Amino acid sequence: MREMMLMLMLMLDLLSVCEGDDMKRDIAYYMALPYREIIEADAAGGYVGYVAELKGCITQAETKAELLELLEDAKRCWLEAALEEGLTIPKPQSEENFSGKFNLRLPKSLHRELALSAKAEGVSLNQLAVCLIASGLKTSAVR
Repeated sequence: MREMMLMLMLMLDLLSVCEGDDMKRDIAYYMALPYREIIEADAAGGYVGYVAELKGCITQAETKAELLELLEDAKRCWLEAALEEGLTIPKPQSEENFSGKFNLRLPKSLHRELALSAKAEGVSLNQLAVCLIASGLKTSAVR
């Protein structure tokens, strides 16, 4: 009976060690994934950084170098907490999921204005739209 108890205790110890190794492997797996890290200058000074796919994973620092280090720590803490709680961890959005094409419906008056602007600039309507969207994304506070 004593031998069975010792064997059971040993198996439980091994199980807990394996679980710890699985968690480390999971952390390493998730930390290696190519999550999008967004860095923005803070109006009050310094920088703010967040991981786009991990809601609430955000930090701030005075310098970009410090921010990158803190963002890595924030990501690790976020992932560890999610694993401990058994939460589903989102995977990064890969560029393979996007074709580079989408349809856009807009009022005729805006279409006309864009077409005239593109002609005046000597570029295609598509080139102008891409430029305007990219410019808007850089200045937008929308995440």
